[in-house]
Amino acid sequence: MPFVTSTEMFKKAYEGGYAIGAFNVNNMEIIQGITEAAKEQNAPLILQVSSGARKYANHTYLLKLVEAAIIETDLPICLHLDHGDTFELCKSCIDGGFTSVMIDGSHHAYEDNVALTKKVVEYAHDHGVVVEGELGRLEGVEDDVKVAAGEGSYTDPDQVQDFVSRTGVDSLAIAIGTSHGAYKFKPGTKPQLRFDILEEVEKRLPGFPIVLHGASSVIPEFVEMINTYGGKMPDAIGVPE
Repeated sequence: MPFVTSTEMFKKAYEGGYAIGAFNVNNMEIIQGITEAAKEQNAPLILQVSSGARKYANHTYLLKLVEAAIIETDLPICLHLDHGDTFELCKSCIDGGFTSVMIDGSHHAYEDNVALTKKVVEYAHDHGVVVEGELGRLEGVEDDVKVAAGEGSYTDPDQVQDFVSRTGVDSLAIAIGTSHGAYKFKPGTKPQLRFDILEEVEKRLPGFPIVLHGASSVIPEFVEMINTYGGKMPDAIGVPE
């Protein structure tokens, strides 16, 4: 089974009323763990590779490791570039066998984000690859993506229809208060998750694939275990389950 795009995955997810997990991978052990767990649940997968992971493990090695996982599990797997920030990076992944890329132009002004995203979409679609865009900025740290506290911004629901229409993206990442990394919220503070924004976006884009980054939980028992055996993750807090 070859790599698949996320198009059919998203369609089935909407019909079935479930979400699809997208997991960042950096090496063989992570890929094995995720795909074996997904096989137990018979779940489709999006495996994400960041620019940092490509630098660390090499594009070709990661590609072949995921191909091996498909052979072992026979699962539908979409190989996705996470937080690509330039046309050149997205093009490299498209030319190198990825079936999905994210172009994150959220650090640009709105019109510049539209122009950059549209350029990536046109090239990707010509090569049978799907594209995720982003509106709004998540705080936190994930590889090369670093947005300081106070510099993030919620997605403006009034922009989403225009953005999707003008760029032609296949899915849209929005910011509702989730955060990258294991330190998503400060101890003693209540997470400010704006589900009202999510609802407004859904009204404006009915049936359109919406992506939430930084939405993972950080299980306290696992944090305690890590710290017990020599790790250093004080006050790691994720999205409440």
